[in-house]
Amino acid sequence: MALLTVKDLNVFYGNIHAIKGISFEVNEGEIVTLIGANGAGKTSTLHAISGLLRPKSGSITFDGNNLVTTEAHKILRLGLAQVPEGRRIFASLTVMENLELGAYIRAKENLDADFEQIFARLPRLKERRKQLAGTLSGGEQQMLAIGRALMSKPKMLLLDEPSMGLSPLLVGEIFDIIKSVNQGGVTVLLNEQNAKKALEIANRAYVLETGSIAMSGEASALAQDEKVRQAYLGG
Repeated sequence: MALLTVKDLNVFYGNIHAIKGISFEVNEGEIVTLIGANGAGKTSTLHAISGLLRPKSGSITFDGNNLVTTEAHKILRLGLAQVPEGRRIFASLTVMENLELGAYIRAKENLDADFEQIFARLPRLKERRKQLAGTLSGGEQQMLAIGRALMSKPKMLLLDEPSMGLSPLLVGEIFDIIKSVNQGGVTVLLNEQNAKKALEIANRAYVLETGSIAMSGEASALAQDEKVRQAYLGG
């Protein structure tokens, strides 16, 4: 069953037509990835879904709700959380304070069990919970950004370039975390330039080229496709 449905989405930046009538869906429990080169429209698509960009036309439906007419902070309350490109953690706050901010829509709830769940999944954050977030390594900051988003108890996580700037070892660790989050019941829409890793963990994939969907299908099949291999997997 589709948790997220995007139909005929068009996004403009001034006169620039960034997203050109794309349609796709993400079913409950899936990991779906958007792959493509820089400037293909992956981030613009995620921003339109999370309410940070208003589309010119088209529809976005999440769990039965029309997102096109919903403000960004209300979209979070519907159960859709985004982990932004570049992490965007609060550098001058501690790890624990960042996690607490992730749960601001749940202010009156007891969060102890949730913190323990995050620390069980991301033990490095527990070790550094009193540390200023800005002093963490890039990989640890990415873990914190994911943990912060999970504190809102989302049904679905939007991940924007989670492996950017990380060493190959840490990239593997981040993708293992994404798999673990998904196995814990969170649906994932992943925007990722590292097509090889994304296709390894995704159920399905859409290939974006200059704002249009060029190909789509099972991730394992696309990983074997000659065009995809030549363009995104280094042959």
